[in-house]
Amino acid sequence: MISSVLVVVGGFLGAICRFAISQWFTRRVSSFPIGTLMVNLLGSFLLGWITGNNLNESWKLLFGTGFMGAFTTFSTLKWESVQMANNEEKRKCFLYIALSYSLGILFAYIGYLLGSLMKG
Repeated sequence: MISSVLVVVGGFLGAICRFAISQWFTRRVSSFPIGTLMVNLLGSFLLGWITGNNLNESWKLLFGTGFMGAFTTFSTLKWESVQMANNEEKRKCFLYIALSYSLGILFAYIGYLLGSLMKG
């Protein structure tokens, strides 16, 4: 029961943070889905850090599963990519996908390495 509560609380907080950060970036750069890119890159780094730091199970459920699960958004990345492709913005679509995947993996790895260095 407590595991479910941790995931729910983390998810609630993650969704609110994603919305706020994404909206903040989107108001500044409306021609590119920078908000989604930023939350996904930050989320990749943080999930890598959480995993590398080897936190106990409760923290992993709260922050790894709950918060990061709601904070990052794979479906929005896909939908925005489809919209760009349908609007004949192929270059922008390719750039968005390339940055999302390549930097996402890199940030997750850097987060993991830093987390591994910080664990007791």
